[in-house]
Amino acid sequence: MFSKIDVNGPSAHPLWKWLKEQPHGRGLFGNSIKWNFTKFLINKEGQVVKRYGPMDDPSVRTKSLLVINIESL
Repeated sequence: MFSKIDVNGPSAHPLWKWLKEQPHGRGLFGNSIKWNFTKFLINKEGQVVKRYGPMDDPSVRTKSLLVINIESL
């Protein structure tokens, strides 16, 4: 069910390539995933809403979720 995959480079898994190519999936300092703690917030329509780095404060992610829930009402 789970296996190690590449998230950067030419052999990166297609999902990770797609996530990083989306307008809100781009990183601040390039598209490479620096750590395995990079997260992507995806809405109900399957669009990348935001990319979070490993050092982002978790409260910022919570605020983003609240905004998305309000927008979907």
